[in-house]
Amino acid sequence: MIMEKLCPRFEKAMGLLSTRWVGLILSDLLGGTKRFSEMESDLPISGRLLSDRLKMLEKEGIVKRNIYSEFPVRIEYSLSDKGKALEPVIQEIQCWADNHVTEEELNTECE
Repeated sequence: MIMEKLCPRFEKAMGLLSTRWVGLILSDLLGGTKRFSEMESDLPISGRLLSDRLKMLEKEGIVKRNIYSEFPVRIEYSLSDKGKALEPVIQEIQCWADNHVTEEELNTECE
């Protein structure tokens, strides 16, 4: 049955996208190539956690890390083609959130 083949892939994708901060990182990188320090100042996330998430996304082939041999060394992050393919998904999630997540729900902590 087709669903049996799709379910593990769907679960993998949802697990990845639902990892804390991944959505914000992807959304930030949809704006273009960023240096680590830019992302760190753009996002409400610690540098250590940002580094961990970027490594995870790089391992998944969603984020590319480019190292430039300058002094000091410059490292930039961008979305791979696989990552760019998530743009319509991220946009649809944003659209859904704009239409269905209330201010009251934003003030309620989810754990």
